[in-house]
Order: sequence, then structure tokens, then C-alpha cells
Amino acid sequence: MFTGLVESVQPVKSNTATRLGRCLCVPLGPLAEDAQVGDSICVNGVCLTVSKLDRHKSNAHFDVMRETVRASTLETLKPGEMVNLERALRADGRFGGHIVQGHVDGVGSIDRIEKSEAKCVFRVTAGPDLMRYIIEKGSIAVDGVSLTLVDAESDRFSVWLIPTTLKETNLRHKKKGDKVNLEADLISKWIRKRIDEILPKDSADAKLTLDKLREQGFVGGL
Repeated sequence: MFTGLVESVQPVKSNTATRLGRCLCVPLGPLAEDAQVGDSICVNGVCLTVSKLDRHKSNAHFDVMRETVRASTLETLKPGEMVNLERALRADGRFGGHIVQGHVDGVGSIDRIEKSEAKCVFRVTAGPDLMRYIIEKGSIAVDGVSLTLVDAESDRFSVWLIPTTLKETNLRHKKKGDKVNLEADLISKWIRKRIDEILPKDSADAKLTLDKLREQGFVGGL
């Protein structure tokens, strides 16, 4: 599990095709100090496992399976492109962002960027399968960065970035048209799933009632 608080931004060293998908090599920077093979590291919002470390632990190699390649932007990463890195949260660590699993829900496209001295706003378009989990003032991970949603429409949402976020992540390099990995808030997904169970889409009686809430354990019997 991760928090969406980026620890380091590093340039991709190589990104090559393999029989199973791709192999991504990224310098770890300050994260190399205690890195081990088998560690989970979030790379641009995608949870990957360190499969190999160079002799001095400076570079980590990640095997990226085909499904992960299909569901994310990792295939298009080029050498020199900056990526966000975050180690898995320690059990005794401070939880400063929101629950991020590193399981990308979809890929969005930056539709517009508004910058000024006081603010930076990203407007991102996304598919309906992801937008159903997006709520105003909720949380979302954009390339692994924990952000608060400002507003949401049927096919797009906007997030405000503070100067610290721009300084400490790769989002400062983004431009209009760039693709980004998106992960909706886990809590929103669980709530949506439970609502779908209570109110099936094809049900002729798709109304939320106290009886239905009692059946699902949300309300105690009276």
C-alpha cells in the first residue's frame, strides 16, 4: 500500500520489450539505501516489484506484465523521462496522503493546464468506468500523486496543484495532451460496489429503501 506522497523523481534508464511484457530500469536515487529485491515500489502510480538491483543498488529493474502494460502508460516511457517513485508504506509510517494501491484504474489525458503564481489547475479527461468513482473534494492518484478533486463532470475532472507538489513530482513536466495513470479512491470504489449490489442496474425497482439498507447490514433492525 502507498500514500501518494512521492519520495523521489528519477529519469528512466531503459524500457525494453520482453517475452512477458517489458523490463523497466530506473535509478532509485535516495531510495537505493535500503532497497532489496522483492520490494514494492510505486512507479508513476503503478505498483511494481524490484526483480533485480545493480551491483551498487543504484538502478532497479522491474518486470512489467502485459496486463500492466495494457492498463497503464508504462509502455510509452522513454529513457530520460522522469517518473515518480514511492516505497510501500511501513506499518509504523505516517499516513499523509490517501490509500493508494498502485492498481491503475485507467489512463486519462490532460485536457488543459492553467498556471499562475498562485495556482496550477489540471483538467483531465477520463472514461466513464473511472468517472463513476470520481466525486468533488474526493481523492485521486495522478501518476501516483495523491491529489484532491476540485470538481467533476461526466467525462473529466480537475485538480489543483500546490507549488510543493509541482516541485516534488514529475507533474511539473506535464503538458496538454499527455497521458497519465489514474487510480480512484479505494473507499469510493467499495461504496460504489455495495450500491451496485443493493441497486442492480437492471432492476425494475432501483430505489434505495430502509428495507434494502437493513438487508445489507447498513441499518439495524427496529
